[in-house]
Amino acid sequence: MTTRQRWILLVLVAVVLGLNVVGTHNALTAPFPGHNDFLTPWEAARSYWLEGVPVYSEQSNVNIQTRIYGRPIAEGEFPNYFAYPFFAVFLMWPYIHVPYDWAAALWMVTLEVCLVAALVLLLDVYRWKPRPLMLAALILWTVFWYPAVRGLLLGQVSHVVYLAQVVAVWGMVRQRDTTAGLALAVSLLKPQMAYLLVPLVLLWALRERRLRVVGVFAVATAILLALSFALQPTWVGDWLGEIRRYTTYTAVGSPVWVVTQYYLGLGALGEWLFSGALYALLLVAWIQAARTPDRWLWTAMLTLVVTHLVAPRTATTHFVVLAAPLLFYVAAWSRQRRGLCAALLLGVTFIVPWLHFVTTVDGEFEHPATYLPLPFGVALLLWTTRRWWWAHQAKT
Repeated sequence: MTTRQRWILLVLVAVVLGLNVVGTHNALTAPFPGHNDFLTPWEAARSYWLEGVPVYSEQSNVNIQTRIYGRPIAEGEFPNYFAYPFFAVFLMWPYIHVPYDWAAALWMVTLEVCLVAALVLLLDVYRWKPRPLMLAALILWTVFWYPAVRGLLLGQVSHVVYLAQVVAVWGMVRQRDTTAGLALAVSLLKPQMAYLLVPLVLLWALRERRLRVVGVFAVATAILLALSFALQPTWVGDWLGEIRRYTTYTAVGSPVWVVTQYYLGLGALGEWLFSGALYALLLVAWIQAARTPDRWLWTAMLTLVVTHLVAPRTATTHFVVLAAPLLFYVAAWSRQRRGLCAALLLGVTFIVPWLHFVTTVDGEFEHPATYLPLPFGVALLLWTTRRWWWAHQAKT
């Protein structure tokens, strides 16, 4: 591609994204204000940067609630406290300089770009160049399957973390160590999504003597923490307090919690034992990957899945991460000319979650059952096809 062609492509992409923002604003964010999962960090960041209101303070919480309800919360209403690490306000900074309806439109398009960018990188990880029609189908599936759409409508930061985690895996596979380290640091925006993948990548980097990954991650994380402490020295204690309070007003825990406590009534001990078994299984996979490098990619995907099975608090929006292992099967079957299998997988994972949601939704809330099929289904698929993954990576 010539320089002129690159510039033409860049201009076309900019025009398309600009039209997307305007269309999203006019059709969605202006007439139907919402995106509460975006509004929470956006208002906390706006209050901090423009008004000097400390993050996690009662005034910050009141500002957030007033944006949503027009007043502080009444008893029984969802409080929408800011429970992100302080450095999330850096991510929000570019969006606080325009009215909220435009900020929400810009953010929604940003999340769409994250989803498509993650798809492109995963196709490269799996060394697959789909035909134009299949690529179009994959883009539609990526943007419109249930976890993606729910995250887009809520304005979830999870989609940014999903892209960061895909970039980290891509960087490890493609020997882009600086990129992998930086992406891994960005993934800390939602620690409950990153707390298992981060140590796996760092340990693997140490094993492979790829110290740049570790160094870049350490420096980037240190910068984020140093800036956070410089701007709000008490942020860690304040943040931990919000995390403890978060568990008091969220109704659904992990998928393991749904099985052991919601359905089986086994209590905390049952949840700990089930989670412990999954952690033990994952540890065995890590040890085997250290001995057999061909297993690393599969182990990384298993790590992502187990994260969303056992994390103390998760959400179906986080399950967008499960697109990463699912796309492996679409790519592998397509290369084997088993297009029907690939189409069936895309169709089932697109239709079933939506049907499950609309047939079980209770008012404004998802039924806990919606937390089960995707993560447990992908975990089972990964385990039963593990040798297929290992053989594929051995050939690449």
